[in-house]
Amino acid sequence: NSDMLTPNMNRLAAKGTRMTQAFTPCPVCSPARASFFTGCMPSQHGIHDWLKERADAMDHPWLEGQTLISELLKGAGYHTGLVGKWHCGHTRDTHPGFDRWFSYWVSQYPHYGVQQFSDQGKFAIDQGQQSPLLTKRASEFLREHKKTEGAQGKPFFLFVGYVDTHSPHNAAPSELVSQYDSATFRDIPKEPFAPCHGEPLIPVSSNPQIERMKHMEYYGAVSSIDREVGKVLAELEANGQLENTLVIYTGDHGLNTGQHGMWEKGNGTLPQNFFEESIRVSCTLSWPAGGIHQNAVCNDLVNHCDLWVTLLDIAGASPDEKTAARINSPGRSYLAQLQGRKVEDWRQTIISEYGNARMARTERYKLIRRYAYDGVRFVDELYDLKDDPRETVNRFEDPSLARVIHELTDELDRFFDKYTVAGHSGL
Repeated sequence: NSDMLTPNMNRLAAKGTRMTQAFTPCPVCSPARASFFTGCMPSQHGIHDWLKERADAMDHPWLEGQTLISELLKGAGYHTGLVGKWHCGHTRDTHPGFDRWFSYWVSQYPHYGVQQFSDQGKFAIDQGQQSPLLTKRASEFLREHKKTEGAQGKPFFLFVGYVDTHSPHNAAPSELVSQYDSATFRDIPKEPFAPCHGEPLIPVSSNPQIERMKHMEYYGAVSSIDREVGKVLAELEANGQLENTLVIYTGDHGLNTGQHGMWEKGNGTLPQNFFEESIRVSCTLSWPAGGIHQNAVCNDLVNHCDLWVTLLDIAGASPDEKTAARINSPGRSYLAQLQGRKVEDWRQTIISEYGNARMARTERYKLIRRYAYDGVRFVDELYDLKDDPRETVNRFEDPSLARVIHELTDELDRFFDKYTVAGHSGL
């Protein structure tokens, strides 16, 4: 999935971060048995983009035959909960392995106003800013866990999905938006859209006041999530669980907020883009009791397939050999890197898929191969990230780079030959 490049695992950039996840090691179990508090669902294969809650999407068996992380963790003795965004189809239904389910009845909108939720599969309605309502349910789960399953020695897994920073950018809390009245937003580059990427669907406005208001709203939304995550962490601290809880703060994609002369992510252009801003995902992990050092940064290329395997590794919930072969995930645990150990044979190429396009990215080059759909096929792309870090010149037709294209294409083909699940291919 194009949303899944996380080169800096312990580096948190507020922009583009949307969700939160948590894991808390059980104090009576081995130190490796963590409990989790998390924000973007780890994925064994990748994440489908936007499974609409409409009739044709509801009828499609998106997750049929798949093993959810909740099932594996519950099987390993975890108390499991989900609060907020699910976005993998059938949102209102309680999914396998989750003891607690609080998500949306239809969709994640509106961010403010009358809210329609699914509470254990039953319709529930509330009113107000959405995120504090989700925080309330997350805190209730943590308190209930401490009284019940936690008192019996069970660790927990809690997934909390906030959506404040998702468009439309017009519903952030006013007191947070107003904090940016005097901000310059000089961290957002002013640059034109490069035509080699097709066309932007939401280009930067020529009216600076419109852009300024959008930035204020967006930064206010980021601050809103910061505030809500802080409340959840405070709940963990009050319960005496913070030190022994693996906290993962991440999202399911990056975002352009004016970069490249456009707004939004991979689907903000026609055809879809693989801009660094779109595919890099903020990811910060904290687990003092698990040996993760403060302010450590790792530059290995990882993705959410790896995060899925890492969490299972930490939880002692990795599937047995037969189940792992059936799942056939390309993910690999990066627990060693989190604990400061160097891994010599780590991958040098990150693979992404977004609809009918695929990407292979190394430290220097980014190859994008596009495949025909419904009689339409867009051009392939190659960017030299060393000489052209802003991805402004498509070098795919450059004969001097033919070998690079051949090698990366071969790597893409081998990867998808091995890991594609029949009936679920983006192509």
